[in-house]
Amino acid sequence: MNKVLDTVDQRTQLVGQNRLELLLFRISSTQLFAINVFKVKEVVKLPAINMLPGSNPNIYGVANIRGTSIPVINLREAIGFSKLPITDDSNLIITEYNRSVQAFLVGKVEHIINMTWSDIMPPPKTSGAHNYLTAITKVEQEGITRLVSIIDVEKVLAEIIDYDVSLSDGVLDESLVPSMPGRKVLIVDDSSTARKQVRDTLTPLGIEIIEASDGLQALRLLQSWAGDGKQVADELLMMITDAEMPEMDGYKLTAEVRADTRMSGLFITLNTSLSGSFNKAMVEKVGCNEFISKFQPDLLVGVVQERLRSLLAP
Repeated sequence: MNKVLDTVDQRTQLVGQNRLELLLFRISSTQLFAINVFKVKEVVKLPAINMLPGSNPNIYGVANIRGTSIPVINLREAIGFSKLPITDDSNLIITEYNRSVQAFLVGKVEHIINMTWSDIMPPPKTSGAHNYLTAITKVEQEGITRLVSIIDVEKVLAEIIDYDVSLSDGVLDESLVPSMPGRKVLIVDDSSTARKQVRDTLTPLGIEIIEASDGLQALRLLQSWAGDGKQVADELLMMITDAEMPEMDGYKLTAEVRADTRMSGLFITLNTSLSGSFNKAMVEKVGCNEFISKFQPDLLVGVVQERLRSLLAP
């Protein structure tokens, strides 16, 4: 299980096929949980942990992994369960999100499964707006169908790390501000936390935000506009899409848009917490116009401004 992902090439093989790999683990004896393997750097047995007095209560401490100090998040407590007992099955899942490395304290790590995004469903609407899941799926284990809950890691991290959506001095081009009100941006992301952070960055500029929670929902919306005779590329300033979403991922969504002549000219920005080297390869492969890492308001506004400049240029 160590070094789950070795190379960019391995990680790109599933792209465009609407597939993903999930790492299954337990933080309770009765439920299976998962995160996308793309986010996982490695899995290690629980090492010695140094405590951090005064830190967020969901920070278990700091682990030294080959000379690097990595914060350890108690995932069970972070999503509202009681304290995770430490046993011989305790592990750290070391991940990279939004240009930062952190470890999640979990129980037994099971195995990796390969699935299609069409097998991944949003959580039931009756689960409420404050749950910590982006999706659910089912797996067969020893002849038994088990439900798997896919953690909204971005929501967990946002409650520990204070993501500032304010802009740095000099980022906003005042000459473009009068041209922003009324411009429409479609945000496609299964994480309500991620959608909110984009919305909170762009709405104060007067930009109208349209939201979709997965790629299939977004595609159907765009297709309905095209069917009504609307010029999709003119209707939207851009579409900002996550990479990983239930039912249809951002790569497949981009490929579908590019294959439809009614909307193929739409400007598409991939906005994801996956690593930069990986996504630069993916942007070229699937035909996105830009790629930015999540929760960087300066870069987000920069892309919006560059797109606006290109439209206003004589």
